[in-house]
Amino acid sequence: MHLIKTSLCAALGAVVVSSAHAKESLPTADAIEVFKARHELVLLREGKPIKTYRVSLGIRSKGQKQQQGDHHTPEGRYVIDYHNYASAFHLSLHISYPSAADRKQAAARHVPPGGDIMIHGLPNGMGALAILFLGVDWTDGCIAVNDEEIEEIAQAVPDGTPIVIHP
Repeated sequence: MHLIKTSLCAALGAVVVSSAHAKESLPTADAIEVFKARHELVLLREGKPIKTYRVSLGIRSKGQKQQQGDHHTPEGRYVIDYHNYASAFHLSLHISYPSAADRKQAAARHVPPGGDIMIHGLPNGMGALAILFLGVDWTDGCIAVNDEEIEEIAQAVPDGTPIVIHP
């Protein structure tokens, strides 16, 4: 929001003075833990919490992802393998789901495991309606926060950061 306000003021020829409310960036996280039952995502550094976020999950938030299209958020150990700045959801961090074990389990059931599991912001153009998404599980299996939060998370989380998603 500060960036939009700054850009608007600059476009109108106004002088922009640095705000005392400007956020300082977080330290670099070396791990992420998601607790599905509590709807929390925790950024960690050296085992200590840096910041906790309230998250929205897959429409069927309880239970392990079994296959493509089941709307469950996966559980297990993964890695943030890339940042997607051209996302349909403001910005996203790709989670390395499916793991070899996930693929093996899906193959045993003769179903596709699915993929494209992300930590992401709101659908593009919906940032102003963030309040409507708060406390609602609405994703296809991803982990969602508001746009300001995904920007903060993306800045603090480098590619290769491990993520553990707990039930």
